[in-house]
Amino acid sequence: MLDGLSFILDESPCRSRGGYCVIKRGRKKTSQLSSSGATLGFEAHLWEAANALRGAMDPGEYKHVVLGLIFLKYISDAFEQHRARLLQEPYADPEDPDEYLAANIFWVPKEARWSYLRSRAKDPTIGVLVDKSMEAIERENPSLKGVLPKDYARPALDKQRLGQLIDLFSNLSLGDKENRSKDVLGRVYEYFLGQFASAEGKKGGEFYTPRCVVRLLVEMLAPYKGRVYDPCCGSGGMFVQSEQFIEAHGGRISDISIYGQESNYTTWRLCKMNLAIRGIDGQIAHGDTFLNDRFPDLRADYILANPPFNMKNWGRERLKTDPRWRFGVPPARNANFAWVQHMIYHLAPTGMAGFVLANGSMSSNQSGEGDIRKNIIEADLVDCMVALPSQLFYSTQIPACLWFIARDKKRGRGLGGNPLRDRSGEVLFIDARQMRIMVDRTHRELTEDDIRKIADTYHNWRGDGSGEYKDVPGFCKAATLEEIRKHGYVLTPGRYVGVPPTEEDDEPFEEKMARLVAELKAQQAEARRLDEAIRKNLEALGYGG
Repeated sequence: MLDGLSFILDESPCRSRGGYCVIKRGRKKTSQLSSSGATLGFEAHLWEAANALRGAMDPGEYKHVVLGLIFLKYISDAFEQHRARLLQEPYADPEDPDEYLAANIFWVPKEARWSYLRSRAKDPTIGVLVDKSMEAIERENPSLKGVLPKDYARPALDKQRLGQLIDLFSNLSLGDKENRSKDVLGRVYEYFLGQFASAEGKKGGEFYTPRCVVRLLVEMLAPYKGRVYDPCCGSGGMFVQSEQFIEAHGGRISDISIYGQESNYTTWRLCKMNLAIRGIDGQIAHGDTFLNDRFPDLRADYILANPPFNMKNWGRERLKTDPRWRFGVPPARNANFAWVQHMIYHLAPTGMAGFVLANGSMSSNQSGEGDIRKNIIEADLVDCMVALPSQLFYSTQIPACLWFIARDKKRGRGLGGNPLRDRSGEVLFIDARQMRIMVDRTHRELTEDDIRKIADTYHNWRGDGSGEYKDVPGFCKAATLEEIRKHGYVLTPGRYVGVPPTEEDDEPFEEKMARLVAELKAQQAEARRLDEAIRKNLEALGYGG
């Protein structure tokens, strides 16, 4: 257990690429962001400490306990810092909620402040007190109504462990101005989401898309200005990465508007908290995207999504005549092309979409899917296809791919608002199946270099990159619609990119065999020498018999 855990972020720059420095108990330690968002430093230590207090509780339940407390700690820290500033101003009223609203800070009533909860952490009624805190915050802040977890008093939650969690988080400063600017809580929240997704396995994929996949989508699509939409937004990772992309490229956050919809109520709450702690203002609706489209008139400039793979029972019988099915009515037992057409329907005239789908979407001809795909291809909407490595997702081992759709290939803006070249009649194929590292026995990640190589290839091809595009056998190929027709409208990149060149072996066969036999004999002789040395050592120890 990390007793008295405390962290201070150092201002000195780090040598590590993309890193920052963490000082823990006076000892400097360099941390570095990975493509998964796992900051190799205090987030991991904090997770280990918090997870040690989980006991036998199911990870799916525990995540709401932990993430709710992190959120409460954050808004309380931000409130207290602003309150201290108001106390120094002669005409300010530190107990006036409007003073905080004007500074875009949540108003926290006295009974909900972290200092009060910390003082009562050992109290047997701490669960009731936390619930009352959450209720008070929702009551005073309408934007959080129905968002915060309020079941800390339930008998199944060990109150001693709850108090220990409060003590643990009490030693982490989250909401002061310095740490808010460094997005400390955002990193903690995102890291914990990823860890809970991993612990929950398949269920975890319902609320979390691996950060490396989100990064790749955002880096390729390059949302810089306009309306950004995710029709199945999960915990909001696409929006977070979009804002970070804009900041990294010197843009203004105010230049984009965010729209999202999520059908799972508990996941919708996670998303609302995730955006709130980062100060991201968005319209996030709860409801079934197919049966109750909450943004029917939205035409988005960018759409990013990771829909459920091969979703069954999506409501086809009630939607057969829906205007979204311009290219064909999707089959009843698979919603893949319902998602594709929903996103095409919601694109602005020059809008672009990037989304994850199961590999079957690139080649399936079942139940009319092949005809729908053919119609979308012939409408010249497919801009790029990327085959991903396996084992990237927590929810499934099904291989996946990325689709990129462009509503108008003759127009459009890319990185920095630069105009894109006319790509009419072309589709870029990228085979990234071999690009990955193993992070544990069952999961892989794309590295920063992988993400950069794929994104640069796409940008160079579409005309807003810094380099010149060239086909690379085994990796990328710009194909024409005629070539795609010859392949039966199958969009699997492996069919187009070919195989990487192999190094020519010009060593004559006789010479190679003589060399290999000599190497084998030398290795056998070395093995005999080592066996003899081992035998003598055993004899010296009295085990020579």
